[in-house]
Amino acid sequence: MAEVRIDKAEDFEKALRRFKMQCKKEGILKKFRERQYYTKPSEKRRKNVKKKRKR
Repeated sequence: MAEVRIDKAEDFEKALRRFKMQCKKEGILKKFRERQYYTKPSEKRRKNVKKKRKR
């Protein structure tokens, strides 16, 4: 869980940037987008096979 504490002297915009970076590192948005819609297990398998072939 991403969490940012703001000091009295710190700018809000700077704290927001730090929060966004933490979310990106933890993959929160990526997980959210994956779970936004239901994907059948067969579709997940096909997607994983395509990823492996590209490498």
